[in-house]
Amino acid sequence: MTIKSTYHVIGLMSGTSLDGLDLAFCTFEKKEEKWSFQLRASKSIDYTADLRARLKESVLLSAVELLQLNNEYGQWLGEQVVQFVKEYDIKADFVASHGHTVFHQPEKGITYQIGSGQKIANACSLKVICDFRTLDVTLGGQGAPLVPIGDQLLFSAYDFCLNLGGISNVSFHHQDKRMAFDIGLANMPLNYLVQSIGKTYDANGAMARSGRLDKALFDQLNQLPYFKAPFPKSTGYEWFHDEVMPLLDQSTISVEDKLHTMVHHLTYQAAEAIKPFSNAQARLLVTGGGARNAFLIETLQQYLADKVSVCIPDPSIIDFKEAIVFALMGVLYERGEVNCLSSVTGAERDCCGGVGYWPL
Repeated sequence: MTIKSTYHVIGLMSGTSLDGLDLAFCTFEKKEEKWSFQLRASKSIDYTADLRARLKESVLLSAVELLQLNNEYGQWLGEQVVQFVKEYDIKADFVASHGHTVFHQPEKGITYQIGSGQKIANACSLKVICDFRTLDVTLGGQGAPLVPIGDQLLFSAYDFCLNLGGISNVSFHHQDKRMAFDIGLANMPLNYLVQSIGKTYDANGAMARSGRLDKALFDQLNQLPYFKAPFPKSTGYEWFHDEVMPLLDQSTISVEDKLHTMVHHLTYQAAEAIKPFSNAQARLLVTGGGARNAFLIETLQQYLADKVSVCIPDPSIIDFKEAIVFALMGVLYERGEVNCLSSVTGAERDCCGGVGYWPL
């Protein structure tokens, strides 16, 4: 296998918040043992209401129905790549796809992302690398979070990297190794609440800002057992559905008050996770959709006080960091190098996760 120093890759990311598909065309270069990248083209594609509903309900499908959706979603992903390539006149070496997570229960040895790699490859006529989590889970790991390898190789100028997607996770260097874990939830409950009144999202957190803190709900959320569990740990939609959603549904306060309280809860938990490992002048890079929520970011800075400075990067990094990192993970797979860190996931060892598919 020829090891190159430069790679041109399309990264695909579909998050648990069901916002849609992110595509990032990146060039990666390795010089003197250091990686750099350029984001050369990017695009977000909203899901149709039908596709969003099908993905949301995928956890309830029969085995045959789920396999069918796996193929159909893979075909759809491949078609989006074709349009992306045409629109930006892209010449890519391969595609690296995260897929859409349906099941994530690492304690049972289960993690499953749909979006057939073979269907993507056949549709776009490019090699596809996907299924980045399974190997780590078979090695006893959480299979998540995976983005910390990108934090370590591409964003090491920051002391902490916090991603606020559907899930909230943090990554940092501690005692000569990369540490990371899922703190809890981020956009997933916020989107759930605004969708309950027919909206798609709370722009800049305006609705949340207008609400009031409900101490009873705030305490109930903070007392959930997950927050007392040691890391490495990861969570997903199942935990939200089983543990958090009932608390929100049972509460009789207004949606605005629920949003306000949830923002305080998730930023309080983020600050509690970060502060024990911070020092003076520590810098925290915040990406993901939550970085665009002004009220959330202000509340986070309040809980961090003067121990950590919140840094909001260029909008392209906010929106496409995960797609960029999965593109990098594809590069590392191609090179046969570690792309999943056991210090993060708790697996028996570091590994090179992924499965490659060639177009037929």
